[in-house]
Amino acid sequence: MAKSPKSKSTPLVDHALIHELTKLLDETGLTEIEIEQNGQRVRVARGAVAAAPAPVRVVSQPSPHPITESVAAPLDPAKHPGVVISPMVGTAYISPEPGAKPFIEVGSKVKAGETLLIIEAMKTMNQIPAPRGGTVIQILFEDGQPVEFGEPLVIIE
Repeated sequence: MAKSPKSKSTPLVDHALIHELTKLLDETGLTEIEIEQNGQRVRVARGAVAAAPAPVRVVSQPSPHPITESVAAPLDPAKHPGVVISPMVGTAYISPEPGAKPFIEVGSKVKAGETLLIIEAMKTMNQIPAPRGGTVIQILFEDGQPVEFGEPLVIIE
């Protein structure tokens, strides 16, 4: 019976790399990051953040008609036909720079292609255009808030 060669045990996980990636998640506000080095792929994600969605502040004009308790639950903004969703992960800004006039406000009339907001991703400012013209009825994010891919941002009717 031949003896099998004894293999040296190499760690399967680079704890220092995972620690650095976790620190990067905290610094950037991202919920997941994935890298590949020397043929080895490492993905770090915050599962608790994905399970508990961030609170959404809905900014809308007050209705002239009082809402009664018998009204059905509000519609999911993601299912609204005029919803504008985030095309990327990043930090959303309502104005081009701090203290500047916001691109949009509730009640603003917008044209297709007009800038609604900016999402900063990897130190690049990405202008998010209106997919269609209409009136902004809801803004579903707060200025400077991290946003996820596919997250509802604005509703245009």
